[in-house]
Amino acid sequence: MGICWGSPSPSSSINQSPVSTGNISSGVISQTTSNTISSGGSNVTNVSGNSQFSASSGGDEVFPSGQILPSPNLRIFSYAELKIATKNFRNDTVLGEGGFGKVHKGWLDDKGGSSRGGSGSVVAVKKLNSESMQGYEEWQSEVNFLGRLSHPNLVRLVGYCWEDKELLLVYEFMQKGSLENHLFGRGSAVQTLPWGIRLKILIGAARGLAFLHSSEKQIIYRDFKASNILLDGSYHAKLSDFGLAKIGPSASKSHVTTRVMGTYGYAAPEYVATGHLYVKSDVYGFGVVLVEMLTGMRALDTNRPSAQHTLVDWVKPHLSDKRKLKNIMDSRLEGKYPSRGAVLIAQLALTCLAAEQKTRPSMKEVVETLERVEAVNEKPRPPRVHASHNVASRYGQTSMNYRSPHHPRQDGNRGYQLPTR
Repeated sequence: MGICWGSPSPSSSINQSPVSTGNISSGVISQTTSNTISSGGSNVTNVSGNSQFSASSGGDEVFPSGQILPSPNLRIFSYAELKIATKNFRNDTVLGEGGFGKVHKGWLDDKGGSSRGGSGSVVAVKKLNSESMQGYEEWQSEVNFLGRLSHPNLVRLVGYCWEDKELLLVYEFMQKGSLENHLFGRGSAVQTLPWGIRLKILIGAARGLAFLHSSEKQIIYRDFKASNILLDGSYHAKLSDFGLAKIGPSASKSHVTTRVMGTYGYAAPEYVATGHLYVKSDVYGFGVVLVEMLTGMRALDTNRPSAQHTLVDWVKPHLSDKRKLKNIMDSRLEGKYPSRGAVLIAQLALTCLAAEQKTRPSMKEVVETLERVEAVNEKPRPPRVHASHNVASRYGQTSMNYRSPHHPRQDGNRGYQLPTR
C-alpha cells in the first residue's frame, strides 16, 4: 500500500466472533454485513448498502461498461478456506509484502471452494498483519468501495474474510503484476515496456480513474501511482488498492478536508499544504505517472543527486521543450517512439501537474487526449542523442525490491504523517 503519510488507528471492533454481525463503516460509507461463516463452505454476502455514493452514475454514457452496484456482491470466505487456498500461507506463495501485510497466491476450485493441489482459479489473498497500524480502516474501505464498483479498469474484489482478528481480502489475480515493477524493475526477467504498451496502460488507468470521478457522488482515489496500476496477461491496466479512497465533496463544496495521506512524490501540492482534497488532486497524481512513463524514472528517488530527488521538480522545465524532452526520455526505449506522441504526452503531463487544481483537465479530457495520441501513426524515429548523453542512463533507477498492492512494496514504510508546517 505504499510509502504514505498518516496511519489509521486499528479498531478494537475487529475482535468479533465469526458468527457476529460486523458494522462496516468508514465515515462516508456505512454498510451492515452479515459475517456468518458456515462450516460446510463459504457464503455469499448479502450487504444492505447505506452508501453515500449513488448507483445512478453520471458517467454511464461515457463508460457504459462500468457500474456502481446497489449493494456489494462479495463472497465471505472462512479463514480455514483461505489457509487451504494458500497452502497454509506458505512462504513460497508470497507475492509481496506491504504495510497492510503479506499478499499470497491462492487457488480456488471450479466451484469456488479452496483448492489443495495448486490448481483451479488463481487469486491474490491479502492478509492483514496483526501489528499493522493501517490495516483495519483500509480493509474496511476496500470492502466498501471495491465491493460495489465494477469496471474493466478496476481490479475485482472477489470476497473477504473476517474472523476474530483475522482480516483478509481476496482479489482477482493479475498475471503481469504492477506497472511499477515493469518500469523500474531490473534483471533479465524484466522486459522494457514498448511505447505502444505504455500508451495502452495509460489509457486503461485513465479510464478507471475517469469512471470513479464520473459517479454522482464522485470518488477520489487519493493514491494514484505506478504500484497501484496492475496488469493482466495482455497488459490491460486495472486500478487496485482503494484503502485511501474518499467520497468527493457535495455539490455546494469544492473539496473535502481530511488528514493528509498519500505517497511522497505523487500527492498534489494543494492537498499536502492544506489537507484540502479535490477531485483534480487525482489528476496531479496521474500527471506524475505520465512523467514516469516518459522517463522510466521514479517519482521519488533519493539515490539521484539531491536536486533531482523529486522527479517532477527536476524534469518539469524539460517537458515544454522538444529538444530537452529527448534528453529525459527513457533510454531503454532506444528512440523507438513517435516524437510527436512523446511531445503530446509531455504537454498533457504539464497540464495535469498545474499548480492550480482548477486549471488541470478532467480525467474525461485526459482519456480523450490519450486516445488522440494513440491515433498518431507517426513512425518511430531513431534517436539523435547518443544513449550515454541521456539523463535517464546517467542516473539509472534503483533496483526494484518491492511490488504493487497485489505484489506490494517490501519496505512497509506506509504510516508516516506529513509534518505540520
